[in-house]
Amino acid sequence: MPITIADVAAHAGVSKTTVSRVLNGKGELNAATAARVRQVIAELGYVPSAGAVGLARGRTQIVGMLVPSLTWPWIGQVLQGVIDVVEAEGFGLLLFTCDRGEDSLRRFAKQVSAKSFDGLLVIEPEGTLDYITELHHAGLPVVLIDDRGHRPLFPSVATTDRSGGEQAARHLLELGRERPVVLTGPESFGCTQERLAGFADAYAESGHPLFPEQVVVGDFTFEQGRAAVTAVLSTGMTFDAVFAQNDLSATGVLLALREAGIRVPEDVAVVGFDDVPLASYSDPALTTVHQPLREMGDAAARMLLAHFKGVPLPTAASVLPTHLVVRDSTRPRTATVPAPR
Repeated sequence: MPITIADVAAHAGVSKTTVSRVLNGKGELNAATAARVRQVIAELGYVPSAGAVGLARGRTQIVGMLVPSLTWPWIGQVLQGVIDVVEAEGFGLLLFTCDRGEDSLRRFAKQVSAKSFDGLLVIEPEGTLDYITELHHAGLPVVLIDDRGHRPLFPSVATTDRSGGEQAARHLLELGRERPVVLTGPESFGCTQERLAGFADAYAESGHPLFPEQVVVGDFTFEQGRAAVTAVLSTGMTFDAVFAQNDLSATGVLLALREAGIRVPEDVAVVGFDDVPLASYSDPALTTVHQPLREMGDAAARMLLAHFKGVPLPTAASVLPTHLVVRDSTRPRTATVPAPR
């Protein structure tokens, strides 16, 4: 049978409370008594469970994480960064999605009320921000991922989205692509605003400002990327590049162009954003802005776990750099897309 805390207490001639205090370093203890308890622990080979230690410390040893949907390709990379850190520190991870709206939020609320986790990591709190703000005011530590100061109440980890958009624009301009279409994410997302601002500013500075019809609001999905380009083609508007603000929608763009008989990159160059594995496997391989996704998860988890050890949560966003990865979907301009007949 496994050794229990009661066995340690009996062999050391002390109470279970005293053994618990030795294990967790709490309370005033006689040095000789503490030494005797530690000796018995070593002799018996007693190993306290992480859960027991957590409860004694007033913690669950579990981190909660709320994400929009597991169907977004880059979520998995961020998640892996989080898992690497929390598991190394002896914590568990409780994962929630909010892709089912109110139903998801109700299930999440039950776990919150049961105090099932010690702190919360959140990716894109769209639709849940008011509730998360309430949790924050109630004392639950919250760290946002993929948000650069757009919600200053919370500590956050993000990337240089604006610089990424600018890098995409400079690359296309160097290739002579002067009439791009931009496919954005949801307008309320901070990353959408930043990426568009960097891209638009670079084009404006080059003497080629974007017109409203060149910017199409999307939702970061494959289906919407495909539909958006098909819709633009139906208007007869000419363009020689597409900047899709994530790789998933960019692959939808590639398919729509292929279906329309438009060559990539000869006729239209395509640039994505994220650099998920999908980007290098697409046909053609996708030029994209690399985000350090795994490092974002790592940094956010470390920030939260450091807080559990007494380190205050930072008031400024932690911002990691992006960089352009050039692949086959961009080349020097040879033609613009003709209006469909």
